[in-house]
Amino acid sequence: MGAAKSNLVELRDLKVAFDGVQVLHGIDLTVGRGEALGLVGESGCGKSVTWLAALGLLPGKAGVSGSVRLEGRELCGSPRSTLESVRGGRIAMIFQDPSSSLNPVLRIGRQITEALALHRGLRGDAARTEALRLMDMVGIPDARSRFDLYAHEFSGGQCQRLMIAMALAGEPDLLIADEPTTALDATIQAQILDLLIQLRAETGMATVFISHDLGAVSQVCERVCVMYAGRIVEQGTVEQLFAAPRHPYTRGLFDAIPRIDGPRQPLVPIPGTVPNPKHLPAGCAFSPRCSRVLQSCHTELPPLVPQGDGRLLACARPVPLALVIHAAKPRTPARIVESALQ
Repeated sequence: MGAAKSNLVELRDLKVAFDGVQVLHGIDLTVGRGEALGLVGESGCGKSVTWLAALGLLPGKAGVSGSVRLEGRELCGSPRSTLESVRGGRIAMIFQDPSSSLNPVLRIGRQITEALALHRGLRGDAARTEALRLMDMVGIPDARSRFDLYAHEFSGGQCQRLMIAMALAGEPDLLIADEPTTALDATIQAQILDLLIQLRAETGMATVFISHDLGAVSQVCERVCVMYAGRIVEQGTVEQLFAAPRHPYTRGLFDAIPRIDGPRQPLVPIPGTVPNPKHLPAGCAFSPRCSRVLQSCHTELPPLVPQGDGRLLACARPVPLALVIHAAKPRTPARIVESALQ
């Protein structure tokens, strides 16, 4: 491993409640400068809510507490003007569905130049030139002739590239990519993932990659946080978690991955369903679905504590290393496409 990166963003005891129902239960995590962090888990575990809360993008009825620091500057509870200076300029976010994020009645060029005017003060020819450069950077073919088109005149993958171009307009230090490959076919997924890797290498920006796709996470990220029912249950480097998942939930996510190489085997789903936030178990939220559950798991909440190998784990009975069989990473979309083309 290389030298440790200084922290760009720190989340401490971040909690979120909607109408009195707690959905985040004290999230602690950091993002280092230039780091690629993956946030994984089933739908509804709190991945997106964590970063929407950090950026002050949740609706007014949401109760948010805790600390969100950008280079030591507190954002949680800051006035709107402070958050607006951070959003897009220091921290940018791209969302799952670009078709609902792009304005359908404004030409694409105008949407990008608006972002450039807001965050960098560029206008007129200077803004147009920079917008075309960003469109070229993210791989929009013949950008000059497509500058004045509307969003519906681009494909889904191209719309996602345009969202990335708009996010880059403010030259952010951190890019949050929230399920950026959802609803895209495998070939386009691979292109978007390669683009994120390339942009991070060229710009030095940090990346938070929110996904349920472990294959994509293995390709993009250096470190991974696994979330379940509003809590982080395991955290470590990609090498640690993909070679030896210790939390039974993390192991369950790996067992449920369909594989196209090797002998055909049935999928092993995680039994049960994610608990309703209104009716969480008294102890570990995963205990009703866990194959390694102890009696104490039903009444005692395991803390997230450091392990001997440097990872963090919240489990009273983790998977022994002797039982771990996942020595290889899941196949990413890029690898699947490469195999199909050979």
